[in-house]
Amino acid sequence: MAKNIHNKNSAIGLKFIDLFAGIGGTRMAFHNAGAECVFSSEWDSAAQKTYAANFGHTPHGDITKIKAKDIPDFDILVAGFPCQPFSSIGLRQGFKHGTQGTLFYDIVRILDYHEPDMFLLENVPGLRSHDRGNTYKTIIKVLDKLGYWVFDQTLNAADYGVPQERKRIYLVGFSKRLGAKEDIKFDFPLPSKNKVFIGKFIERGVTDRSISKHLQKGYMFKFDDGRPMIVAPGERVTVKTLCASYHKIQRLTGTFVKDGPTGLRLFTEKECKAIMGFPMNFKVPVSRTQMYRQFGNSVAVPVVEKVANTMIKKYKILTA
Repeated sequence: MAKNIHNKNSAIGLKFIDLFAGIGGTRMAFHNAGAECVFSSEWDSAAQKTYAANFGHTPHGDITKIKAKDIPDFDILVAGFPCQPFSSIGLRQGFKHGTQGTLFYDIVRILDYHEPDMFLLENVPGLRSHDRGNTYKTIIKVLDKLGYWVFDQTLNAADYGVPQERKRIYLVGFSKRLGAKEDIKFDFPLPSKNKVFIGKFIERGVTDRSISKHLQKGYMFKFDDGRPMIVAPGERVTVKTLCASYHKIQRLTGTFVKDGPTGLRLFTEKECKAIMGFPMNFKVPVSRTQMYRQFGNSVAVPVVEKVANTMIKKYKILTA
């Protein structure tokens, strides 16, 4: 099913599929870059609800149960896939064998069937060292055998207009049909010169989301070690990585706000949107706990948007 690479899709004509879609941060980024989403998949029902509220349709469910032939043709595959154990045993028997039983396998079979021109995969930086580096090596070997040149780099959201320290590894793939690797020479977007800090987004006088005095004394400030991180309006700092478990109030990894009846609270919905680079009109039709989980599991939209724009610009040069 190899595509004719000279089929001139303008940037606006490029189509992508959104796998492990979450609440649609990656979809938003590629849409802003001018591409069209033709398929999405997300198994979590709460995330599906938020996705549907913002994009007008519910994503398909469990990707492991969706046949590749039932997915519409597309030009770009995008996915933030879970990091799972891989086996390098059996790679000589076929490129799919070593990923069987992992969710990455579903990316492999869809790439194999549709042969899109490009892909973007996102994961935590620990992907490189997972299983002593074997997971990463297996991924690169499989993608190479599928016929893709792979370029990767770890980017920090704080360098791309987001008030949060959030490092993620991005793997960009171009079909070998598009040219030799040295001809493609994909360069990731450079960091922005203008830093964005959390202080401008902090709300004042919030009366809910407070952390009890008892919890503060007995747990959060039990040790005088400078933790947890506390922020206030106007501060020129970037917050720690927003985790899916933020609602559990973890003193070592969390960032909290100096505000409210007890003097300390969790982030508000608007603050979470700013931290992840989502627009303020993004709808959140779920509980507060689910909101923290969903934003913590999402992508920093401005980072992905910059990568998407760079990919599309390179593609237009290669197919001109």
